[in-house]
Amino acid sequence: MGEGVLTTGFRRRDGELVCEDVSLTSIAAAVGTPTYVYSAGAIRAAYARLSAALADLPVHIHYAMKANSNLALLSVIRECGAGVDVVSAGELHRARAAGFGGRDIVFAGVGKTRLDLEYALDVGVQCVNVESEEELEVLSSVAIARGCLAPVSLRINPGVVNVTAGHAYIATGEEGTKFGIPIARGLAAAQRAASLPGIELVGLDMHIGSQIAEVAAFADAQQRLRALLDAVRIAGITTVRAIDVGGGFPVAYHDDEPTADLDAFAEVLRDTFGDAGVELIVEPGRYLVAEAGVLLTEVLYRKDSGNKHFMIVDAGMNDLLRPSHYEAHHAIEPVLPSASPLRTVDVVGPVCESGDFLALDRPIADVGAGTLMAVRDAGAYGYVMSSNYNSRTRPAEVLVDGDRWGIVTVRETLDDLVRNERSIPEWRGT
Repeated sequence: MGEGVLTTGFRRRDGELVCEDVSLTSIAAAVGTPTYVYSAGAIRAAYARLSAALADLPVHIHYAMKANSNLALLSVIRECGAGVDVVSAGELHRARAAGFGGRDIVFAGVGKTRLDLEYALDVGVQCVNVESEEELEVLSSVAIARGCLAPVSLRINPGVVNVTAGHAYIATGEEGTKFGIPIARGLAAAQRAASLPGIELVGLDMHIGSQIAEVAAFADAQQRLRALLDAVRIAGITTVRAIDVGGGFPVAYHDDEPTADLDAFAEVLRDTFGDAGVELIVEPGRYLVAEAGVLLTEVLYRKDSGNKHFMIVDAGMNDLLRPSHYEAHHAIEPVLPSASPLRTVDVVGPVCESGDFLALDRPIADVGAGTLMAVRDAGAYGYVMSSNYNSRTRPAEVLVDGDRWGIVTVRETLDDLVRNERSIPEWRGT
């Protein structure tokens, strides 16, 4: 394997962009486009870097499944030794299908239903990360009805601003967001949890969002959580044995963006919780899978309109929502070498929305119809956020491991679009 494979999984071989030792051109020829392609080696390498940085801490890594919940990727991550963080009954079901046991799973999420909570207790998850005091009451009643003790970690909103998040939609630790219990209510919530039947308070939890490049914000949040832990213990609650510090380690989607300083993050945890006598849980999502994926797409047409130049491709916002939803940057390049000069273009898809774009005003090789393009760093929040908008079928997913590859999600067909619908309702009532 060439240089770069163990970090991102992708490199140029004789000018062609390849995934590990597999030609992306050959994958596209066999599977078609749009198609997501993932590198198992890149996922393992990212996990190894994080694990090494945290090696001297009592920590367990739980992958945040919302980033990418493909069963094959989950199996790779499970084989690395990770647990998972889930936020729905569907993700819990996927985790179990990928081989994770109950103790490998923490169940988070701001709006869990009674059915979610029942499923979590039936599976025997490591803990339920409760996000409101009312949720505590509901979980208590569910546990009583099932005759069990529910392990609970309180998600605390520390009121810390993640100034490097890049977009308000990925900042979750500030006051006024829907996430977590305000830290001012943390002690009262812990005392209530300790008093409720069917509840065992086993942990405290926080997550201030994604793309946390400023370690100072992470440190501030952890210090506030440690102060709450100390206050809980002073209040006589001695059952807390785990601290979930969240995730949010950054990925550089653009050359001028910072990468994760894992050693600095680890040092914060040593300084803050080194003498706390607790197990630590970290929840990376994007960090493990973003750089491990590309979206392959084919150029359909070129068009000029006014002073704008458009490259129309067969992947749209329904396939990769991040550019439209978050104004996110993804590098886009031809898979085969091109001698064409750069031209500033908007890379747009077939969806009938003005917001359907993958890049705006981007200098890209001036290639024509039929050119295979790779949208880089698409392993996180890509396929999981895809939809059938405009009745478009969702793409295929492929996993590469060394010199072998396989389809891990079959491309949807037109029949799949209407498989669960009925043109004539099964009428009920009078």
